[in-house]
Amino acid sequence: MASDDIETALHNARALILADLTARDVADAAVVSLVEDAVTHRRWWLEQWPDGTEYVLGLVAQDVQDALLEAYGRWPLCTACAADGDPHALGVEPELGPEPHWVCGKQGVVVAPVGELG
Repeated sequence: MASDDIETALHNARALILADLTARDVADAAVVSLVEDAVTHRRWWLEQWPDGTEYVLGLVAQDVQDALLEAYGRWPLCTACAADGDPHALGVEPELGPEPHWVCGKQGVVVAPVGELG
C-alpha cells in the first residue's frame, strides 16, 4: 500500500474525529493535541500493517476516547440516555472493523457513524 493511502486514511480519521469533538464542543487545543498523538501512533501502526487502513478510523476514535478518559472523563456521552441520570459514554463498534459507529451499549442502539455525531 502506498504511503499516500496511509496519509489519506489518517487525514480522514483526524477530520472525522475532530468533527465529532467539535459537535460535542470539546475540541480545545489540548484535546486536538490528543488527536494528533493518536494519529501519530496509528501512522506507525499503519506502516507496520498497511492493510489496516479501513480500521484506522475506529482505532483513532478509541485512542482519543481512552486519552480523554484519562485526562478529562468519559466522551462522547450518550445523549439518548442522558435523561435517566446515569451518564455513560458511547462505544465504538466494531472494535476492529470498517465503517465504525458510535453505539449506546446500554440500549444497544447505533447513535451515529464515527464522524457524524452532529
